[in-house]
Amino acid sequence: MGACSEDPHLCGASWLLRFTSLLLSVCNTVTQRPGARGSAMDDSGNPVTLKGIQGASVLFPVIRNPELPPESELENMSWGVVSRFNYIVMLYVFPGRDVPEWVNFQDKFEKRVHVLNATTLRIDNLTLEDSGLYRARQSYTRGRQYDWNFHLMVYEAVPRPQIRAIDLSLTPGWCNITMECNTTETREDLTVSWESEGLPRELAQRPAPGPAPNPWTLAVNLPLSRPSPSLTCVVSNQADKKAASQDLGDVCGRGTSNLRLLFSVVPRLLSSPQPCWSRQHAADPTGEASSVHEGVIPWIVVPVLGVLGALL
Repeated sequence: MGACSEDPHLCGASWLLRFTSLLLSVCNTVTQRPGARGSAMDDSGNPVTLKGIQGASVLFPVIRNPELPPESELENMSWGVVSRFNYIVMLYVFPGRDVPEWVNFQDKFEKRVHVLNATTLRIDNLTLEDSGLYRARQSYTRGRQYDWNFHLMVYEAVPRPQIRAIDLSLTPGWCNITMECNTTETREDLTVSWESEGLPRELAQRPAPGPAPNPWTLAVNLPLSRPSPSLTCVVSNQADKKAASQDLGDVCGRGTSNLRLLFSVVPRLLSSPQPCWSRQHAADPTGEASSVHEGVIPWIVVPVLGVLGALL
């Protein structure tokens, strides 16, 4: 009986090992024979993700499978969409032909789809409805086929932000600013972050990047002795990004200039030899002259202080 009669467990293990080896050999033969079909995925096994912006363009690039033998030639290539696990062909591309052969979705895509070459497709003027799963199927000689799957996500374009100073105060040696970043619309998919150049990180009360109510604000304490830094507000979503910048030196410089103007104008008003609020009136019918002198801050200084204060 041999080894099996002496040790039944050893016999069973040997039989299982031979069966596994035979199964692997059969599987390898099937995958290499003509008519085999592969699928292009990323390392995680998911379709390749493409991100597009509404109104922009996106490319679907396909490369030759490196496992193909050199003698294999591309016969045709089909492009289509996957809907509920069904592959619906949109068009066929044949090497050497400039014009694709349309099958489905011609009304929707014909004016926006461009075949750049036998293995590259471009969709222009993207819409939000273009999001979905697309497939490119390569057909080679001897019946070989390979699928390339793309998951397209189309996002709205990010509105351009505007940045400005909404609060400015000056203390000895410091310029304290609250900056505001605003957009023309509020959307949940927008994320804001602040970037600075020439500004120590600890001098800005910097919130963590993330969605927030519109507008977004940032408080900055800037030493007047430092070179003028800049602050940038970056608004982004999954596919688009726009930014607006402000030179903080310009903001603080206007504040210090207005402050100097305030302290130079007011003393001149108060020390004028003939103040504008003190004037000699013509003699009244009795022959006595009357004059107007106020013992308090004159009414004309009040609006001047108010205007200069607003500039600060």
